[in-house]
Amino acid sequence: MHFSFWHWAMVLLLIGVPVFFAVRSAIKPSQNPAGLVGFGGWLMLLAIGQALSPLRTLVALGSSSDGYQQLMTLPNGTLAVYGEVALLLAFAVFQVVVFVAMLRRSYRFKQLFLYQWFAIPVVFLLNTVWVSAVLGIPVSQVLAGNALIAPVVSFILTGIWVAYVYKSVRVRNTFTKVGASGQVASAS
Repeated sequence: MHFSFWHWAMVLLLIGVPVFFAVRSAIKPSQNPAGLVGFGGWLMLLAIGQALSPLRTLVALGSSSDGYQQLMTLPNGTLAVYGEVALLLAFAVFQVVVFVAMLRRSYRFKQLFLYQWFAIPVVFLLNTVWVSAVLGIPVSQVLAGNALIAPVVSFILTGIWVAYVYKSVRVRNTFTKVGASGQVASAS
């Protein structure tokens, strides 16, 4: 597989922008808990991971293209592929929404991140049931091989980050911004 200049530029942009903002906000060291604000420390790693999560979903989608081509030759295979692609694209869009909430330092980030964690097994289960039902094959055949490893590992690792998000003083101090609609409502 060959990557062009533009592929590398996009990767640099998608990684570099969050890292830039994380480093910029981490420059101000603080000795008190109230000063723990911004993308520094462990939160910086979470921000980088969240920036890469939609890309990881899209790469997984792209790496499945050979399997999709094989599935499309089966009866109802096209429907199975379109359903899976739609589900994974919807999940990638949700990951971008969570990332934008993070960048905006929205108070909703913690809740959205929790929902993203819950979405990992939901997306996996919906996909498994969809493919099984559309192709008329048993779920055990859909789950053959190492199909469970990636979602289980992803769920466990994200769960660790969810625990961090709900316990961290830095997270509590950073994600406090209310959107424009919330500001108007509270001003009334």
